[in-house]
Amino acid sequence: MKKTIMVIGGGLLQVPVIQTAQKMGLRVIVTDYNPNALGMKYADIPIVMSTRDIEGSVRVAKKQNEITPISGVLTVGTDASATVAAVANALNLPGIKFEDAIAATNKIKMRTRFFEHGVPSPHFFPVWSLSDAKKACRVLGFPVVIKPSDNMGARGVVRIDNKNQIADAFAFAKSASPSGELIIEEFMQGHELSIDAVVCNGEVTFTGIADRIIEYPPHFVETGHTMPSQLPKEIQDSACEVMKAGIKALGIHSGCAKGDIKITKDGPKIGELAARLSGGFMSAYTYPLSTGVNLMRAAIEVALGQEPGNLEPLYNRVSIERAIITRPGIVKKISGVEEALKIPSIAEIFINVKPGDKVKKPTSNVEKAGHIIAVADTLKEAEEAVRKCKEMIHIEICDESELTMDTINISARERLRKVCYVCKQCNGRDCASGVPGMGGAGSGASFRRNSEALLNYKINTRVIHDVTNPDTLTSLFGINLSFPVMAAPITGAVTNLGGAIDELDYNIAVVKGCMDAGTIAFLGDGADPEKYKIALEALAHFGGMGIPIFKPRANNDEIIKRINAAEKAGAVAVGMDIDAIVFKTMELKHQAVKPKSLSELKSIISSTHLPFILKGIMNPRDAAMAVEAGAHALVVSNHGGRVLDEMVGTMDVLEDIVREVRGHIHILIDGGFRTGVDILKALALGAEYVLIGRPVAIAAVGMGSEAVAYYLKTLQAEFKKAMILTGCASLEDITGDIVRKIHHNSYQPLDVR
Repeated sequence: MKKTIMVIGGGLLQVPVIQTAQKMGLRVIVTDYNPNALGMKYADIPIVMSTRDIEGSVRVAKKQNEITPISGVLTVGTDASATVAAVANALNLPGIKFEDAIAATNKIKMRTRFFEHGVPSPHFFPVWSLSDAKKACRVLGFPVVIKPSDNMGARGVVRIDNKNQIADAFAFAKSASPSGELIIEEFMQGHELSIDAVVCNGEVTFTGIADRIIEYPPHFVETGHTMPSQLPKEIQDSACEVMKAGIKALGIHSGCAKGDIKITKDGPKIGELAARLSGGFMSAYTYPLSTGVNLMRAAIEVALGQEPGNLEPLYNRVSIERAIITRPGIVKKISGVEEALKIPSIAEIFINVKPGDKVKKPTSNVEKAGHIIAVADTLKEAEEAVRKCKEMIHIEICDESELTMDTINISARERLRKVCYVCKQCNGRDCASGVPGMGGAGSGASFRRNSEALLNYKINTRVIHDVTNPDTLTSLFGINLSFPVMAAPITGAVTNLGGAIDELDYNIAVVKGCMDAGTIAFLGDGADPEKYKIALEALAHFGGMGIPIFKPRANNDEIIKRINAAEKAGAVAVGMDIDAIVFKTMELKHQAVKPKSLSELKSIISSTHLPFILKGIMNPRDAAMAVEAGAHALVVSNHGGRVLDEMVGTMDVLEDIVREVRGHIHILIDGGFRTGVDILKALALGAEYVLIGRPVAIAAVGMGSEAVAYYLKTLQAEFKKAMILTGCASLEDITGDIVRKIHHNSYQPLDVR
């Protein structure tokens, strides 16, 4: 019978231990807050649970243990030692005490243990307030280092050289601390080593010893490491002795340990010591490449309560990791990676950024564009391979001032391939695909009709006035909007966008981009029954600033379940795209949908305290019933022409719907809107807000949240120009007389308002 091991954390740095465990014939449980984390895809049993949620991790471990008994638990490369210990203690598995794991995680408790046991480490003071920080600096003298007591990866760590820097440094460190608890300690000048050790029954075996490269002062950014260390053996040995004392002080009698040791003028001192193997690609990549020893296997064996196998190096080569640092800006294009991997001695290349990401000068270890790992017989050969690799990899960066719709569309075109041509005019005439895809249903006539309907209306300018800076501000359900435009719900990054962007990345890009532009996003549900969780995860990350729209599933309880989850995520409102009752992607996923009766709608709407929106209304009868059902808003929409061929355009029916329900319900519209003039037309006919879908999706795919914000701000500027040309000082001034409908070669004035 297979043994089962639980790995806390499913990120890139945990993948090697997951894969090693599976090669050892073990069943692997992986927990991570992100269901799309790379390690979760390799897991035999993936469980969505934050590595920081100790109680939750224990709860799911106990529950899973009843189904598949767990024989061991561990983590590598991330500070989840307390969670590991809690699970091990709860299930009576090999490991260290919970209180010892806390001491190996919290820097204040760690320093206190070292002080009590006489382990060489810097003098320190716990810090909570700015006053505490100033007092600590007076006692310790400059330079000092301030850092969160409860974070990793050099987040929030900064050097202070004089009293004028204290306030800014305090604020910087505070912003990176989950608890707000900080520590100030003496700055240790000297070379830094990173050391891994395997501990079994109190016996410590030191494995990898690497030279760390720390740059970007006053911050402490590791830009690489060299394995093995190039320092004299006696210095390395003295560092190991200090680390051994630290391991004993922290009570790490079984498991692994990772130490950052400073070689100071007073001898080695411990910077930090964790009850796990190192991250930073050391234990999982450079050490095995340098020695032929799989440290992941040893860590698993100890976690299972077994003696580790042979840890003697099989050979002695030089393996190095070097960070890829780009200039600040927005990532436009990445190329040359595949070619660079062919360079002799290059073992791995990891790229952390994608087109659209905003990069800045790094202040921590999690803000680097990528990593290169090389292995050779000498350090010189390894460094030469990295140099050639960096020359071959091109990460094109553009300044925010260089961001244009052309650069966004070029990037989107490359990523979308034939799913979308990113046409100069997005009107469905040359659309690359149907549904699923970015196109329309059937012949695409309904998609095209939206644009054609908009062209039936022309602007009648008014230019004798004093309007120079129109007020475009408005609000929806108490949320202030910079102008009456929001992102329409789009989902299915794989199905509809051809996998050009990850589902979570897409939602984050749209939500953040909208917020940066002063508006909010509608988020899609998707055909996959679990897809809604991804949208809500993005929503929760930004304080609920968005509106999820759910499919009209046949089982109303499933809809209400999603609404309840949206409430917990803090959503502004919720809604249903009621026209998705014959939707191709729902058919492909075998998801049952059906129309909703008036009584069903009333029941669904009454299940939530949030404002409710019905999307997909195309006639006055349905609009009136939406009001009767208790909906707070409706969206005039033919689903972008994606549910039925030969439908009328949304602008064809807007006037009738406005006449029927104006004043009783908020009226929104989508379908073919692309310019500021288009928005003006919709508002002149009585709509209050406009939703825009495909252009927002193209921007998100092209260059992420920055591009979404740029597009929306550009649209707002166009809208303001249209208001100026029609003499509209505010949204209330946009009336029907500024728009004329072309009919039988004649102009007909509108009297909607």
